[in-house]
Amino acid sequence: MVRLIPRETKFFHMFAEMSANLTEGARLLHDILRDPANLQKRVDQLQAIEHQGDDMTHAIYTKLNQTFITPFDREDIHTLASSLDDVLDYVNAAGTRLSMYKITHPPMPAAELAAIIVQQTEQLGQGVLRLGRNQEVIPYCVEINRLENEADRIGRKAIADLFEHEKDPIRLIKIKELYEVLEGATDRAEDVANVLETVALKNA
Repeated sequence: MVRLIPRETKFFHMFAEMSANLTEGARLLHDILRDPANLQKRVDQLQAIEHQGDDMTHAIYTKLNQTFITPFDREDIHTLASSLDDVLDYVNAAGTRLSMYKITHPPMPAAELAAIIVQQTEQLGQGVLRLGRNQEVIPYCVEINRLENEADRIGRKAIADLFEHEKDPIRLIKIKELYEVLEGATDRAEDVANVLETVALKNA
């Protein structure tokens, strides 16, 4: 069955740009966690990406207020934009923690969690692209959910190891919070996948 979505393509283009910006931020965070050299400069770059994401989100809200016929439900457009922005907020928050807490030697599980965030954002980008083309979206949503479950597994083990082996209570608190923010980003990516799935099912 062909989905009868009005062909207002501007929103899909804007969501594709948001997704690309999000993936750029996630990749930068992953690179920082693998090698935190020039930490503050690169965290500043990450913050600039986050600010650009805020501008993109605002542009979608403005376009939504100016558009009479939207390609799918207005509430879903708003929620999708907000949810994508939330993921980038968490990505930026992880970078901020590195700078604020002066975590110059982040543990390996942090980079592993960031790698999952990168994979999720890439899947989100594909999902958004296919939504605009009236193509199948659900497999990408399923993969994002699977990745979130993998992140939960890594996060639980990392925190257990942290409490078992870390002797410095201040570093323990800092690293635990970093893990939690990274896991939060994977949760928010799953939220975006749920929105994409809802939109796809409504317009099937």
